Amino acid sequence: MSTPEYFVPDRLNDDFTQPALVRHAEEQWVPSAQSGVERRFLDRVGAEVARATSLVRYRPDSYFPAHTHGLGEEYLVLEGVFSDEHGHYGPDCYVRNPPGSSHTPFTREGCVIFVKLRQMEPEGEPQVVMRPDDYAWQEIPGGRSAILFQSALNEERVTAESLQAGFRRTMHATGGAEILVLDGELTVDSEVLAAGDWLRLPAGSETVMASARGCRLWMKHGHLADPAGIKARAVG
Repeated sequence: MSTPEYFVPDRLNDDFTQPALVRHAEEQWVPSAQSGVERRFLDRVGAEVARATSLVRYRPDSYFPAHTHGLGEEYLVLEGVFSDEHGHYGPDCYVRNPPGSSHTPFTREGCVIFVKLRQMEPEGEPQVVMRPDDYAWQEIPGGRSAILFQSALNEERVTAESLQAGFRRTMHATGGAEILVLDGELTVDSEVLAAGDWLRLPAGSETVMASARGCRLWMKHGHLADPAGIKARAVG
């Protein structure tokens, strides 16, 4: 299969009233404008400067030029070590850089990150760095969960979850939900999600989640309650 040329979709999975599913195994890495940096697009509203959710792969010894995040940046390191002038972040490090923050990211060994851009409140967002040793795990039915971020401004909540084999529960996504499977396998209603698969559920969803083998997840809840407002802010 040939490598796709550089392009940026300005609309992708941009109807936030509908479910969206992207399967890792079915997507190719797309070159970015910066040499050594590639992306897989998950959702997007806007062109190069966009409200966007993506997987980003940095080749060894690659970097991205210095830039400022107008409406913030949120990322989870999936593989390797992602760095900037503020520190080094290995697997399972979760970072939120608030609106107006800037940095010059790079990597020595290469890395893959899950990143969300321009999705924060314009004011009042804190800087967050959660390393695996910082996770405060709590027991939940069928596994354990750690809160990575709980907003004081809206209903947004971000968690890491580790679910046992045989787990099953009904999830009420009152304000919407987003799931990235990190390891293992998760069944959501009739869809079987493998490692790297991403699912977004609209506000008001109710779904059955199960795992016959066990799995690890990154999850976000409560951030899709106002679909019209999301799109208006993204293009505003």
